[in-house]
Amino acid sequence: MSFTETTTTSWFGRIKKALVGLLVGLLSLVISIGLLIWNEGRAIQTYRALAEGAAAVVSIDATSRDPGNDGKLVHISAPVSVEGVPRDSLFGISAEKAVGLSRSVEMYQWVENSESKTEKKIGGGEETTTTYSYQKEWRAGRVDSSRFKRADDHANPDSMPEAQTFVADAARVGVFSVPAEMVADIGQRSAISPTDADVASAATQLSADRPVKRDGQTIYVGQSAKTPDVGDLRLSFERIDAMEASFIGKQQGEALVAYVSKNGRDIFLSAGGDADAARMFQSAQSENTVITWILRLVGLLVMFIGFVLVFSIFSVLADIIPFVGSIVSFGTTLFAFVLTLLLGAVVIAIGWIAYRPMLAIGILAVAGVVAFWLVRRRRSAVAAPQPAG
Repeated sequence: MSFTETTTTSWFGRIKKALVGLLVGLLSLVISIGLLIWNEGRAIQTYRALAEGAAAVVSIDATSRDPGNDGKLVHISAPVSVEGVPRDSLFGISAEKAVGLSRSVEMYQWVENSESKTEKKIGGGEETTTTYSYQKEWRAGRVDSSRFKRADDHANPDSMPEAQTFVADAARVGVFSVPAEMVADIGQRSAISPTDADVASAATQLSADRPVKRDGQTIYVGQSAKTPDVGDLRLSFERIDAMEASFIGKQQGEALVAYVSKNGRDIFLSAGGDADAARMFQSAQSENTVITWILRLVGLLVMFIGFVLVFSIFSVLADIIPFVGSIVSFGTTLFAFVLTLLLGAVVIAIGWIAYRPMLAIGILAVAGVVAFWLVRRRRSAVAAPQPAG
């Protein structure tokens, strides 16, 4: 089920869009620079806080509390106990002796996909052909069909139950109280097979206009799981159990809370099972490195998109002759990539100056050498003698 739509944009209309893109591009450059500098500061501060914590942490016996450790950064490993029962009040399902209960929801609904093909025309205009297709799929989140090109024929229900996690009232590792949410995050998950009572409770709570039945380990809302209709639901539940856990935090009476390092960073680490302090800090440092590189790549991508948008006006102007515009577009995209590498390296180095000046100077020096080499190569190419005709 699909349909095709063709739209035409004049050269002057494209110039207008390119000028708007230029402003968006400049804003993207500002955002990317701020993100890269902030990320480097965040990474270094986190590294130093974790290094401070690794040197100060004390492993203690979690089966008893020593008041002399109050205010210290401590490491504990012990069996987990919980107070209260995690319960999904909407569907009346609970998990005895578990630290958490997770609800997953899928709805069978319409999904719109689009594929566009753009052709440049003599004079700088563009003709875009877009094909929209519609399929029914199981999705965990509601798809807003009001945004579809053809919403009337592909309407989805206005609402659906949300996925949610419920935790016990309180949790302890040994004699120490810890946040139940943190224990649930490191717990082991296992599916809950719904009972007839669970199905009956779900039917009452949903007040659905379609049957509610058990289908394996899920509760199915609809006529048939083999031939689903739009709006049918699949509900599944998992219990979250934690037999033993390890925590690093500040001892505060009978509780563990976040420890604040000298540079103001919180240290509060958790791991499943019996994990020693050194391994937990090593894992936290590795996680910090991964987050740092992800944010660096995001910042560089935003910077690259910003440069592409800023330079797009040149390819649009050259598109009066389509093949000339394509050449200009390739050149400006390549230039944007080179500028991203150079400016990105400089910005990252600037972010390090206050923390690791020698390394920052080294990065700036490398970027300067690369920039100098590119300029010399460009000048050499321009100055090269032309062969005799």
